[in-house]
Amino acid sequence: MSPLIQAGRTAVDLLYPRRCPFCHDVAPVGKDACPGCLEELPYVEEPRCRKCGKPVDEAQVFCEDCMETRRSFEEGCSAFVYDDKLRETIRLFKNKGRAEYGSVLGRLLYLYARRELKRWEPGCILPVPVHEKRLRARGYNQAELLAREISSLSGIPLRTDVLLRVDQTTAMWGLDRKGRKKNLRRAFAVKEEALPGRVLLVDDILTTGSTLDACAMVLKAAGVREVYFVTVCTGGGEAARY
Repeated sequence: MSPLIQAGRTAVDLLYPRRCPFCHDVAPVGKDACPGCLEELPYVEEPRCRKCGKPVDEAQVFCEDCMETRRSFEEGCSAFVYDDKLRETIRLFKNKGRAEYGSVLGRLLYLYARRELKRWEPGCILPVPVHEKRLRARGYNQAELLAREISSLSGIPLRTDVLLRVDQTTAMWGLDRKGRKKNLRRAFAVKEEALPGRVLLVDDILTTGSTLDACAMVLKAAGVREVYFVTVCTGGGEAARY
């Protein structure tokens, strides 16, 4: 960053202080987050499920959800475990207008997943869409903010005009895997079929994987061969509630 740009950012930070996405206090001048908070983030480490990337026991290759469900996506990963601190971060980012958290979370997600992105070689990035009514109420799609940051850092083209939310589902909170799957039937559609053979989905949270499965299903019906994904957080599968 050039000295001139750095000076401009410092001036902006002094006038309009940034908040750390993890402790929500004012971040140090010139920083997007507190260095101490960044050091304490609960990154997902090995061993991970070979399909969805959730933490598993040493003896496991796949998590329980992936063993019990035939997945439509090929593979994916999440940067963080969905603990109490990240729960509040995602709540504020998703539902309380903290859109500025998207750049920090998107950058951290890219840094975590960049090896996988190089291995997967997706032709474009698709944010998981929200319904038009929810978009109007919220003012932004949190998945699109994450995807824009990843696209900017990786050089992978972003497409926001391909995958559409055509049915407004009920809230997913409290639903098990079967309930989520039923809730998502006919929720998504693909606007056009001129898509690359490999695509990357981006979302905020992986719980049972039902949303990503539903997206992957319609994308493959439209001619996509392989669907991969990245999310900021991973929950606890069948037992997760948010």
